Amino acid sequence: MLPDKLMPLFDNSVTVEYASLTRGGVPICVPTTPYVGSKHDTLDVSTGLTYPAKAERARRNPKVCLLYGDPIGCNLPDPPVVMIQGFAAVRDSDIQANTDRYVKLTLSKLPDAYKGKPRFALRMMPWYFARIWIEVTPVRIYQWEDRTLAGEPFIYRVGDDVATPSSDPAPHGRPPRPWIDPPASWQDAADVVVSGKENYLCDLTTVDGEGFPACQPVVGAERNTHGFSLRLGRGALPVKPGNACVTFHAHPDNFTSQQNRTFVGRVVPVGNSGSVVGDGVIAGRGMAAGGEETASEGDLMADFQVDKLLGDWSLAGNQLAMSIDFLRKGYKLRPRLRNEAARRGQPVPKVRL
Repeated sequence: MLPDKLMPLFDNSVTVEYASLTRGGVPICVPTTPYVGSKHDTLDVSTGLTYPAKAERARRNPKVCLLYGDPIGCNLPDPPVVMIQGFAAVRDSDIQANTDRYVKLTLSKLPDAYKGKPRFALRMMPWYFARIWIEVTPVRIYQWEDRTLAGEPFIYRVGDDVATPSSDPAPHGRPPRPWIDPPASWQDAADVVVSGKENYLCDLTTVDGEGFPACQPVVGAERNTHGFSLRLGRGALPVKPGNACVTFHAHPDNFTSQQNRTFVGRVVPVGNSGSVVGDGVIAGRGMAAGGEETASEGDLMADFQVDKLLGDWSLAGNQLAMSIDFLRKGYKLRPRLRNEAARRGQPVPKVRL
C-alpha cells in the first residue's frame, strides 16, 4: 500500500515527471498527468494509443521513475517533493476499458481543460482519449521538504523483494514511428527556457547504479555553449556522469495550456567550477542561477551537454491558437488510431462520456 501521508499529493498533483529508458539506456522524462491505481498499490500514468512510445519503453525495461515535484495546481499547502522508483506494467489488453477510465478521470481532474468544448466534439477525439495505462509499483520512495532539496531525503523502503509485475502481451507488428519531428535546432528552445519569460520548472533525470531512472528538481539552470550548467540542492541524490535528460515544463494552475521541452544528452564533469568526487559524483561550487543567485556550499553542480531536443506536446497561446494546434495534432494522429487498435486485435474504442 502507498504511504497514507503522501496520498493527498498523489491524488491532487496535476503533473508528474515520468521517466523510462530507451533500448540504449537513455532516460526520457516527460510531464504527464498522474493518477492513483484503483487498489491504491500503484501510481498510474497513461499515454495515447496513437503515440505509445512511453509504454513500449516500459514494456522492454520496466524500471521507471515518477517525480512529484510540480506543486502548481495541486492546491496543497507546502507540498513535499517525492521521487518514486518502481516497476512498470503496461495495460493495453482492453483499450475500450482504458479509454472509459481515462475519460472519466481526466474530465474530473482537469475540468477547465475541457470547459466549453461541445460533447459531440469530445466524442470525435478517440485519437486522443484512447489510452494505454502504465501502472507503477513502487520499490523506493524519496521525500524532500521542497524543490530546493536542502536536506537529506526521507526514504520509504517498500521492500527489496518487490516482484516485477507482468505487462499485457506486446502487440503484433512494428510500433509506429515518432509523430512529432524534433526541432532542427535545440539552441533556440534552450534560450527560451532560461529567459525568465515563463515560469519553467526544470528537472534532471539520470540513471542510478541499479539501472533505475532518477529524476530530481534543478534549483538553477544557466545556458552555456553546449547545453546547461545545473545546480541541485545539497540533499540531492548522487549524480553520476552518463546518459541523462533535462526537462523544462510550465502550465497554469487550471492546466488550460502547457509547455514542455525535453533535452537529451549527457551529464559530464563541470571543469574548474566543480570536480568529480566519490564514485563519480559531480559536485562543485560557483555556478550562478539565472545570473543572480550563487550556489551555496554543498550544492551539487552538474554540466549537461545537449545531443538533441525531442519533439514535444505543447499547447500555448490564446484559445484560438491552441484549438487550431490541437486540431492539427488530431489530423496527424487520427490515421494511426485504427492501425494501433488492429495491432492489438481490438476495435477502435469509442469516447463514452
